[in-house]
Amino acid sequence: MTLHIRKTLALAAAILFAAITLARAAQVPAPDPRQGDGGVSAFYTWAGDIPAAPGQMLRTEPLDPALGLAMAGQQVRILYSSTDGIDTKTPVVVSGAYFAPKGTPPAGGWPLVAWAHGTTGIADVCAPSWTPRSPRDAEYLNTWLAQGYAIVATDYQGLGTPGPHPYLAVRPEAFSVLDSIRAVLKAFPNVANRVVVIGQSQGGGAAFATAGIAPSYAPDINIRGGVATGVPFLGPAMLHPRPTPPDVADPTVAYALYLGIMIQQRDPAPADDQLVTARALPLFEQARTLCVGPLFHAVRQAGLNRGNTLTPAYPKALAAVLPELEFSTVKLTQPLFVGTGAQDHDVTPAGQLALVRNACAEGSTVQAHLYAGLDHGQTVNASLKDSLPFVRKVLAGQPIQSICEPTPQ
Repeated sequence: MTLHIRKTLALAAAILFAAITLARAAQVPAPDPRQGDGGVSAFYTWAGDIPAAPGQMLRTEPLDPALGLAMAGQQVRILYSSTDGIDTKTPVVVSGAYFAPKGTPPAGGWPLVAWAHGTTGIADVCAPSWTPRSPRDAEYLNTWLAQGYAIVATDYQGLGTPGPHPYLAVRPEAFSVLDSIRAVLKAFPNVANRVVVIGQSQGGGAAFATAGIAPSYAPDINIRGGVATGVPFLGPAMLHPRPTPPDVADPTVAYALYLGIMIQQRDPAPADDQLVTARALPLFEQARTLCVGPLFHAVRQAGLNRGNTLTPAYPKALAAVLPELEFSTVKLTQPLFVGTGAQDHDVTPAGQLALVRNACAEGSTVQAHLYAGLDHGQTVNASLKDSLPFVRKVLAGQPIQSICEPTPQ
């Protein structure tokens, strides 16, 4: 080996070592009450350097049965390494939970459901691994456990752990989901690398984004398909929300308040009173710490709707972050089930069906179902009669028939 080659290799090794060292030196950010940090146990704060490699299990602890699922044979809170979905390079720590079914695992291990949850809030105390599951979600997840699926349920970046939660930003959600899968596959030998990503509402968007991002970010994960209900399709139409009569409260304004905080995370220049009206300022501040249920109630009590809450500057500020809320691709490599409630008032059915048509036009295999008379939340468990057979087929490698223009059922 010539001297020149040796020097070149030594320089390359030094650069690589420096890069790894810098990555490993990353630590969790200081808590920021304005981002809803705090109020959870010390488990959620990783004191050491964050591993450079994403998807490393950092620690686990038993989950209080009051926070668990009745059909779980094992349930633990988890803390694992991931990648900041905003800058795509900084190591971060994310929390979540893992649930194993009762009984003996099948040969090869339990197939894995990666659950992406709906909106809970932006504060750490709203992390699903810290609070009891809603009755709807508990019923839904218990059904999957009873069918013999293990479940990993991320909290998403910045929920539970210190640091901001970039609400509805799809890449942080997808990275959090994918690295939760990696961590569980390494830490629990009875889990098979046969994965289905399932999500609702915010999590429906996360499931769709995860399917699109997985081939480039996590090709090591064997994702067989996805299930999404109440999927938010966050495009330019968001800048022109549906009107509400001035005397009618619209609890979904809570989502806009959370998005306003996300806008300030990306650009702190817009002050609170530049994004929301004087009438809405108290609730905008409360949104930093209130979880979604109490915030919905507060919005109703205050009589807020988009007309009396959002300033004319809000749409322009939202437009600046819209690329982070939009899917990087609608062409998916694996089949996707989409369930939509025809009476969904949280995420418009028209938007969900437009996403289905766009994905189908790009060559994705999408099986869409439209449920007559059902709203955003009711569709979750009602869709199981169709999504359970869908998942069995994708795990068995059977062909899936696309339904791109569903009729109400």
